[in-house]
Amino acid sequence: MADTSYSAANLRGDLFGGLTAGIVALPLALAFGVASGAGAAAGLYGAIALGLVAALMGGTKAQISGPTGPMTVVFASAIAALGGSFQMALAVVLVGGALQVIMGLLKVGGLVRFIPYPVISGFMSGIGIIIIFLQLAPLMGTTPSASTLQALIMLPDTLSSINIQALALGLLTFAIVWFTPMSISRYLPSPLLALCFCTLASVMLGWQVPVIGEIPSGLPAIDLPQFSLTQWSLIFTLGLTLALLGSIDSLLTSLVADTITRTRHLPNKELIGQGLGNMLCSFVGGLPGAGATMRTVVNVNAGGRSRVSGTVHALFLLALLFGLAPLAAKIPLAVLAGILLKVGIDILDYRLLKRLQGTPKPELVVMLTVFALTVLVDLVVAVGVGVVLAMILVTWRMANMAKIHLEDDKLLNVPDAPEHPGVRVVRLSGPLFFGSMAQMLDRMDKVDQVLLTKDIVLDCRGVPFMDLTAVFAIEDMFLKLQQKKLNTYLLLDDAALRQRLLALNSTVFTQQTLCQSIETVLSQCRHAK
Repeated sequence: MADTSYSAANLRGDLFGGLTAGIVALPLALAFGVASGAGAAAGLYGAIALGLVAALMGGTKAQISGPTGPMTVVFASAIAALGGSFQMALAVVLVGGALQVIMGLLKVGGLVRFIPYPVISGFMSGIGIIIIFLQLAPLMGTTPSASTLQALIMLPDTLSSINIQALALGLLTFAIVWFTPMSISRYLPSPLLALCFCTLASVMLGWQVPVIGEIPSGLPAIDLPQFSLTQWSLIFTLGLTLALLGSIDSLLTSLVADTITRTRHLPNKELIGQGLGNMLCSFVGGLPGAGATMRTVVNVNAGGRSRVSGTVHALFLLALLFGLAPLAAKIPLAVLAGILLKVGIDILDYRLLKRLQGTPKPELVVMLTVFALTVLVDLVVAVGVGVVLAMILVTWRMANMAKIHLEDDKLLNVPDAPEHPGVRVVRLSGPLFFGSMAQMLDRMDKVDQVLLTKDIVLDCRGVPFMDLTAVFAIEDMFLKLQQKKLNTYLLLDDAALRQRLLALNSTVFTQQTLCQSIETVLSQCRHAK
């Protein structure tokens, strides 16, 4: 029986883990808020609202949730696609959170992970590149761009108007985050170290660089989402993207937490917790988010094991919002850009990038297509096209699994069975569905051309499943053969499939034509004579 007691040691571990995760989350929340175009405060509001609700109501006890790079990019895209309307972008977050709750209630938490890996890989690497490109301008002290293409187009202007002081701060921040030894980061996270040191250096040296600016202190005001019937289709599509991406991100982080803590998360409950948290974000003007892998690992390694740690993380950020908001106003944007530059590099899917040469070409085409569309076109289009391409690839492979063999004049695999002239046996193996029917129909057109053919047997004992397209195609084919005075029989040993075909009330699929054994077919052929 599991030990459900909660000791002082557990409390100490949760407190230390939550505080450590909160320290790591602070600079990331500010950076993601600025990068989204909604402001640094939106990042903090999202980290607090989602972090608290997901910790209390989610299905992974030690998970830390908050704004993440992929979710920030989608939210920024929503603001741009909706004409810069922050309230309509919050409607996207509300829809996304509601869809996550619905997915959890429908118990599809396990199904979300069935999105093909090449699609996820291309999407994540594309988001990493987007983050890197979008941070180039603030890193150099110039006005940030709204999209990747705009950032590339404006790159010559950006390079011609570099703020050397901002660039120095950004590069120094990146160097600290990149090169700080783990022995130090374990106690003082490198993003926080870079944030404090570089901000202090900027203030003491009196450098003229763009800064975050004023951040509201205290509790956020209620900021109601705004819907538009003319934009509803776009709002729903973006919300669905947020829901799917946030669910995948959270559930993968849950698996990481399970591996470290040797526990098992509840995927459907996790989706409900994440959805409720994102819905709350939409009402307080916060960024949407998901389970954050790095913050979760930091929490667990520091001793966090229960929901208390996630709650402490959120309350710690709330306390900072009350006390340190004036100090955060002086943080240079170049410092946050340096931190996000490292985040973008970390998001790139090195697992597949290192193995491109050995990756099968079809999967590579899917990954590169999703990557290119993510960076150059649109996140929603990229995921949609990627899933469609992956489905086409699976359909093509399954269609190639279907095999057709023609046998003449005898029924095989019947011991001592005499030859039965006039019988044409067509053996099928592999799945029969919309993708494989064209091949079968092309071959079947030649069946009745053999002289003396009187009976045609379709042997489907090697068929694992048959969809409705295949059933209707076989029905049409049998009707044409019967019009040519040929007797048709379907041989299958799947009793459930036989009952399904009989339930169609077809004149083709009857008790006499649906046979379950070779002997039955042979008897029917003799009787028809």
